[in-house]
Amino acid sequence: MKEGKPTTIKEIAKRLKISPSTVSRALNGHPSIGLVTTMRVKQVAEELNYEPNQTAIFFKQRKTFTIGVVLPRLSEPFFAEAISEIENVANERKYTVIMGQSLDDQDRERRILQTLKTHRVDGLLMSIGKNTHDYSFVEWLESANIPVVFFDCVPDVDHTYQVVSDLTAGMFEAIDLFVSCGHRAISLINGPVKRPESRERETAYRKGLERQGISFEQAYVVHTDLTQQGNEAAIAQLLTLPDRPSAVVSFNDYVTLDVMKAVRQRGLTLNQDIHFISYANYPLWKYMENPPMASIEQFPGKQGKKAAELLFELMEAKDKPQPSKTVFKSRLIHQNS
Repeated sequence: MKEGKPTTIKEIAKRLKISPSTVSRALNGHPSIGLVTTMRVKQVAEELNYEPNQTAIFFKQRKTFTIGVVLPRLSEPFFAEAISEIENVANERKYTVIMGQSLDDQDRERRILQTLKTHRVDGLLMSIGKNTHDYSFVEWLESANIPVVFFDCVPDVDHTYQVVSDLTAGMFEAIDLFVSCGHRAISLINGPVKRPESRERETAYRKGLERQGISFEQAYVVHTDLTQQGNEAAIAQLLTLPDRPSAVVSFNDYVTLDVMKAVRQRGLTLNQDIHFISYANYPLWKYMENPPMASIEQFPGKQGKKAAELLFELMEAKDKPQPSKTVFKSRLIHQNS
């Protein structure tokens, strides 16, 4: 055997003067091979530093025992919690997770998907980026027989498998809390207009106001592209209104971080002159001196776990299940509690 060259089953068989098929069965614990032979084979395999040829195994089983996960940003606490649960589910099934972050770049996202497809991952979990508007990749992944489950940020496409948070329940609770504290001028800093979750937020906002007998004012709804500049422009637009809002529901906690900074720079006092509630429940709020009044929890861990479990169901199913949408109800978390 040449130095540096991987040991093969044939070399083990030659050393023991048995057939390669016997070695293979012994290494895999086949009941047709006696205990003594199995022990001899495994001993020689260990002496020769034998490692299974994973490529051959994958080819035979038509699996790579890997799943891909594509997210906007791996560093966000929201997705970090989801990743932890996804890896737990995958690890239980002895699967490896390959991750990629799109950084909200549609072209980068497409390249990551193409790479995962080329490497023949057995399935995909995905939360789409904020700038993704072309969903044609859904069809070419389906044609490659790679099942996909979307969670949190999902495409506006029928016949897909989705796990999401119901944004309405949390919005209703947020508006109810503001009203109970005496606020009537309640505004919404929403995300990009084309995003489905932005539309869901605005619909819930309108209904939440209606439930409280508050008239909807279009000027109280502003949009941001979710950049720092966009967030600062959004709050500036609200603060220049003749009857500026005293309470704001914002798209997520990162928007809130930017707008709270902008509010302080204008000499306003947080939680006195203006109050905030936002989606996502940023873990570090509890360490801040003036956190938002509350956050709307979207349960990323539960979403990630359910999405991963659903993906494995799809990968193991003989007959493809009907498309489904699993919804976790959002919930208001008081930051002072």
